[in-house]
Formats: sequence, structure tokens, C-alpha cells
Amino acid sequence: MASTTKSFLYSLCLAAAGGLIFSLISVPIPWLLGPMAATLIGARFKKYKVVWPVYIRDAGLIVVGYSLGLSFSRESVIQIGAQLPSMLLLTVLLVLFCALMAWLVSKITGIDYPTILTGSIPGGLSQMLILAEEMKGINITVVAFLQVSRLIMLVVIVPLLIFSPIFGGHRDALAQHAVPFQHIEVSHALMFLMVAVLCAFLAKKAKLPTPFLLGPMTGTAVLVLLGFKGIQLPGGLLNVSQFMIGGYVGLLLKPEKLEKKVKFTLISLLSGTVLLCGSFGFSLLLSSLHHLDPATSYLSVAPGGMDQMGIMAHEVKADLSIVTGYQLFRLFFIYFIIPPMLKMLFKLMRRQKQIQ
Repeated sequence: MASTTKSFLYSLCLAAAGGLIFSLISVPIPWLLGPMAATLIGARFKKYKVVWPVYIRDAGLIVVGYSLGLSFSRESVIQIGAQLPSMLLLTVLLVLFCALMAWLVSKITGIDYPTILTGSIPGGLSQMLILAEEMKGINITVVAFLQVSRLIMLVVIVPLLIFSPIFGGHRDALAQHAVPFQHIEVSHALMFLMVAVLCAFLAKKAKLPTPFLLGPMTGTAVLVLLGFKGIQLPGGLLNVSQFMIGGYVGLLLKPEKLEKKVKFTLISLLSGTVLLCGSFGFSLLLSSLHHLDPATSYLSVAPGGMDQMGIMAHEVKADLSIVTGYQLFRLFFIYFIIPPMLKMLFKLMRRQKQIQ
């Protein structure tokens, strides 16, 4: 018990140092990227054990989910409803693009296509790992490495792009649906807190994807749509939530469990770069369809996690409700539609091999 506590305190100090350094050198979203980089690097040294309990990450996701829920209004829900065809179109195009990219990588590397494809589908880490465990012949370690390394690469590179002169935000989506933190009533704050936490655990019980993000976001959005004014969180609390998530993400990548590390690292970098370029092309299509600003359109189609994209959208004052709507649609599409489709595809591929 004492050694676990000591390891955790060491991990906290390590992550805090990473956040502070990234903040001092003006790296975008430093309290997400700094702890992530620090725990990722620190975990490579076996002398000190780096630990980050999942419940800390979950608490951070509740805060982010709440802040995303504040962005919804009746007007934004109507706008999202009107863009459902575009959400379906862009999600299908992104999945097809990933399937083509996986085929090319498979041909170049000689690694079987089912493994590369399962590792290339964006936005469904846990679901793709479950699928890999269920299907015969898929290398789970490779799938996990490709999924996690792509996620980390996107979390690092997308902020650098989105905070560059190429993109620009336009407004703070929280301002019109929230009151300043200093002006809140205790009972009002407790209501939102209880709803956010309760919805998180209900979503987990219902086995929804990313329940500690989706649950609070849904509960908060319902309260806002019912006419309750949300509470705008102070920047310090949002930084803390990023810190809680970043420390956990940095520990997801475990290259020591992978054979041919250099080869797979190059593969993941190549596929991640191609995916970023493809996403940029899709963002131009989305921007032309609905006249969205560049930051909103890119973060809507960027193949990262909804929590990371939401954090970035908040920082650059993009349209949070639109970004969340597109990310949420893709999350559910990948969670419910993609696994059965991949199972059917892999069965057909196995039958063709048996016939040949």
C-alpha cells in the first residue's frame, strides 16, 4: 500500500512538472499534453513505477462532459439535426478512407489486413480491442499499439495545427448558456453536480461508450435545454480536468510489449500523418457544405477522442455543440455499426482464403 501511494505521488509530481514546463514554453493545451508527455516518458524508466488510477481520469472526464453539455441549446440541437446527413456522409467517408489506408499499409508491410484495419478505425479504442479479442487471427498487441499511438499522435499534433495561423475560433459557445462561476448559488451548483455524477454512473451501467464523458454531457445538456442556466467553470478547474486525463493517456502506450518496435512506430506515424491529411480534406468539404469556420470544421472531423477534441474546441472558441455533435455521431456509428460490419467482412475474407 505504501509503495503504491509513493508511486502515485511520484506520478503526480512528474505530471505536474510536465504541465508546468509545457505551460512555461507556451505549448497549446499544456495541462493535457504536459502530463501526457511526462508519464509517457517516465513510464519508460523501470526504476520508478508510474501509476495513474482510472478513477482520476474518469473524474476529469465528468468535468469535460459537463462543459460540453453546456454548449447545447435549442438552436444548436436544431442545427445539429439539420446536419445529420452530413454527419453520416463524413463518417462513412472517414471510415472508407481508413479502410483504404489500412489496405495500403497491409500491402506495404505484409501484416494481415484484418489486424491493420482493426487498428486503424478511429475513435473506438475499447470497442476495437474487444473486437480484436473476439476475432481469430487478429494480433491484439498490434491493434492496441496502432490505436493508442495514433490517438497520442493526434492529441499532440492537432493542437499545434489548430492553434496555428491556419485556423481560428470565432466565439465562446459556453457564454450564452452559462453564468459566471463567482455568481452561482450553492443549490444550483449541487443540482448540476448531482446530475452530472449520476448520469455518469447510469451511462456506465448502461454500458455506453465513454460513459464518464457521455453521461454528464447528456445530463447537463438536458438541464440546459429545460431552461436552467449552467455554471461556467473557471479556467483553473478545466486545467485540472485536463491534467487528470493527460496523465492517464500517457500511460496507454506500451511499446515494450511490441515486437519490431521501430517498424510499428514508423507504421503508426505514417498512418497517423495520412489520416491527418485526409481529415483536413474532409474538413474543407464540411466547411463548404455548412459555412463553418476552419477550427470548428476540422475538430468536427478530426479522428481523435471526443474529450480531447472538445477541450481543443473550448480553447480556440470553436462551436462546441457542432464539434460535439459530429464527434458523438461518429462515436456511436463506430460503436454500434462498425463491429458487426467488420465481423461480416472478416468472415467473407476467411471463406475466400479457404476456397483458394
